[in-house]
Amino acid sequence: MEAKKSLLTYAGLKNLEEELEHLKVVKRREIAGKIKEAREQGDLSENAEYDAAKDEQRDIEARIDQIENILKNAEVVVEDEVEFDKVGVGCKVRVHDITYDEDLEYKIVGSTEANSLEGKISNESPVGKALIGKKAGDVVDIETQAGEMKYKVLEIGPVA
Repeated sequence: MEAKKSLLTYAGLKNLEEELEHLKVVKRREIAGKIKEAREQGDLSENAEYDAAKDEQRDIEARIDQIENILKNAEVVVEDEVEFDKVGVGCKVRVHDITYDEDLEYKIVGSTEANSLEGKISNESPVGKALIGKKAGDVVDIETQAGEMKYKVLEIGPVA
């Protein structure tokens, strides 16, 4: 089965590479120290510190595998090549929420970079999917879990 391509902006790629390096270099060493300390306490059958350290080690290795798979299947969106005549991955879009009469700003990113607290929405999310390909002035109806939303695209520009 062909692995799914992960769309990433250059910044997202750099963040994942830095996280991977940190996990491999720093966190692996930290967890090895914790496991060593726990082993030195003796009986491992009832050693909560040892169990917790092994659980943390498993989580770290799972995240390393996840990041490596994302990077292996990454397709990087080069921001310099993104055109701003219509909404696409790697651009910032300002919209007017007609329902709530407020302006909102989103950065359209690949699903692995999405973070609603930072205003980064996935191109695969209902809002992202509806906005992709739209131009300034377009009005978009979006069906979300929260109900029907209506946005007017005000402006499209670079993420920076």
